[in-house]
Amino acid sequence: MLFLRIETVHAQNFTSQQRTLQATIKSAYKSKKLTAKEYAKLLEEQEIIKTTILKAQADGVMTPDEKNRIHSKLTRARKRLAKYKTNREIY
Repeated sequence: MLFLRIETVHAQNFTSQQRTLQATIKSAYKSKKLTAKEYAKLLEEQEIIKTTILKAQADGVMTPDEKNRIHSKLTRARKRLAKYKTNREIY
């Protein structure tokens, strides 16, 4: 029972991380730090991450491989957002 509880909490953590990242993307676009094309790419990537999370949660057990894939997708999205935000800066 304890292991199932931990798995559920961890899955919710991925969902909240994804939502936070999506909100950050939207606020960056509103503040003109992203172009429309970059924004579209990032939103498409967010949909892929959502789908991956839902697939991992479908059977009720999240394997370490599924966790690693989701974590790497979230990390890649964060790095891409940071890169896109600094593309428009002038030094």
